[in-house]
Amino acid sequence: MDAQVPARRRSTFTNPPNYSFSSHRLHKTLRDPSKQPIVLVACGSFSPVTYLHLRMFEMAKDYVRQNTDFEIVGGYLSPVSDQYKKPGLLNAHHRVNMCTLAAEQTSSWLMIDSWEAFQNYQRTAVVLDHFDYEINTILGGVHTQDGEHRDVQVMLLAGSDLISTMSEPGVWSLADLDHILGRYGTFIIERAGSGMDQAIDSLARWRHNIYLIPQLIQNDVSSTKVRLFLRRGLSVRYLLPAAVVDYIEENSLYLDDGPGPDKEKGKDKESGSGKREEVGSGTQAC
Repeated sequence: MDAQVPARRRSTFTNPPNYSFSSHRLHKTLRDPSKQPIVLVACGSFSPVTYLHLRMFEMAKDYVRQNTDFEIVGGYLSPVSDQYKKPGLLNAHHRVNMCTLAAEQTSSWLMIDSWEAFQNYQRTAVVLDHFDYEINTILGGVHTQDGEHRDVQVMLLAGSDLISTMSEPGVWSLADLDHILGRYGTFIIERAGSGMDQAIDSLARWRHNIYLIPQLIQNDVSSTKVRLFLRRGLSVRYLLPAAVVDYIEENSLYLDDGPGPDKEKGKDKESGSGKREEVGSGTQAC
């Protein structure tokens, strides 16, 4: 008989129409009962999703296995809402479809969650709360091979530019920083020359929950550069999964980024969320 799931507060989340949480690749049984189960969540525009976005999960997987007492039981890409209006942000329908193609055809463990994409803009802290609720309350967490219940720790996966913004005064609210870094924690893909030491010093109170992952082979592919290539009629094959390239071509996407509402650029600062457009560790943020 399964261990009883601890009582939790009732959901305050509103789900988009026809929404269902993907869990078909979530490992429900821990391989090593001495490990803490974790799920990695990458929030970003994914406009379009690139090999670097997928590669980040593999780098994190290696780091976790070699350097921590965690066991990864799942990984999710969470595309931002259309309400996060930025130049080059394709509508959520296409972005979710491309992420789904990328995950299903190139990975054996990654999944897509569309909860954030198909509704109003959500702060990163709220998105992580949503994952925690779906995995630990609705699904009941995971179990050891002996049937012992374990809660899953949700952790944010992002590029080095995220830590840089978190250390900037006024970009993120203190409450959200404490919620994200204190309650959940984050894995950050380092980039050469990104000046991480100073940023980390500013976040010293949460240093125990920030894990820096060296990028041993530098990769500066970004969605911004991919969109530029597409507008110029250049090939983007081998920068993106083949299925994503085919989808872009079949739907004639990114031929024109269109006008970007500059007034939206300060949205993160005004809301105190610090939400990044992209999770990649390159110099471009979108």
